[in-house]
Amino acid sequence: MSVLPYALLRPLLFAADPEAVHDHTLQWLAATQHTPLRHTYTQEKISDPVQLCGLTFPNRVGLAAGLDKNARCIDAWQHMGFGFVEVGTVTPVAQPGNPKPRMFRLPQANALINRLGFNNGGLDSFLSHVSRARFRQNAHSPMLLGLNIGKNAATPIANANDDYRQCLEAVYPHADYITVNISSPNTQHLRQLQSDEAFVQLIEMLQTHRQALAIKHQRHVPVFIKIAPDLDDMQLDQLCTTLRQCCMRDGASADNAWGVIATNTTLSRDAVQGLPYATETGGLSGAPVREASNRVIRFVREQLGPQFPIIGVGGVMSPEDAVQKIQAGADLVQVYTGLIYAGPALVPACAKAIKRMA
Repeated sequence: MSVLPYALLRPLLFAADPEAVHDHTLQWLAATQHTPLRHTYTQEKISDPVQLCGLTFPNRVGLAAGLDKNARCIDAWQHMGFGFVEVGTVTPVAQPGNPKPRMFRLPQANALINRLGFNNGGLDSFLSHVSRARFRQNAHSPMLLGLNIGKNAATPIANANDDYRQCLEAVYPHADYITVNISSPNTQHLRQLQSDEAFVQLIEMLQTHRQALAIKHQRHVPVFIKIAPDLDDMQLDQLCTTLRQCCMRDGASADNAWGVIATNTTLSRDAVQGLPYATETGGLSGAPVREASNRVIRFVREQLGPQFPIIGVGGVMSPEDAVQKIQAGADLVQVYTGLIYAGPALVPACAKAIKRMA
């Protein structure tokens, strides 16, 4: 168990600039994850194994992408009790992201706004960090690793599939599963890839190259598509139709190959109107996105049936929120903003609450 109560630390963290705290925290985790200081954030690892996409997840609670974009702290997240961790988003070449300031807290709403814009060190640096992680050496505390891929801001949207193909081929040997991020609101035009024709082309490209990579590496790596909470019913219906036609066989994800992560951050400000920073551009995360995320999960589950893999993310601030994600139709849940507001103890608390549902 952690020896440092997060409730005592949070006021100090929240008194400083959000991105500076974010960067310093990652530096601390990276520096301490292989030292005795890891016990300052170590949590109980809840055993609640579940089979999904041909993988065994040790419990149903994971870390969402975006917090550890450069994959520097993978072993630290394992110490916090996550069943799986998703790092990235990584792009083919390094990029600085959007100008600062670009991260804002809305504590009255238990929320964040960010417009970071896929700031990361590029594929070579990313995979170097992944390769140095030790989490797979611990046979008694398994954890799965998802690698989240995106396109460079300078790549025209018409050429986006080239970036995704390059990233897919590079991360495939290192990933337990791969997430294709086409829903960040902070890369211009990226969400256009969720539209009907562009989405079909993307899925067909991924299908072709994933099959070739499976033969080359003699292993199947599932691919999850991360979608936005702002899609309306017609857009969601089109997306589900494409997944059903291209990625499903006999009512299930073909070859344990495909899944959906629902959802990314939202552009809506309905729940935070009038609050400081509410008018800042970027994606809103935390409690205000909870219901929109759950709506998308329910829709996708209804459209794609009981066997299609869904990871639910968005607004998991408490164990009760995690349970709601499962009840809405998610197989697994991820946290990000909830970790910032509640601290590492949220991880085993959510895992225990979900386990009690069984």
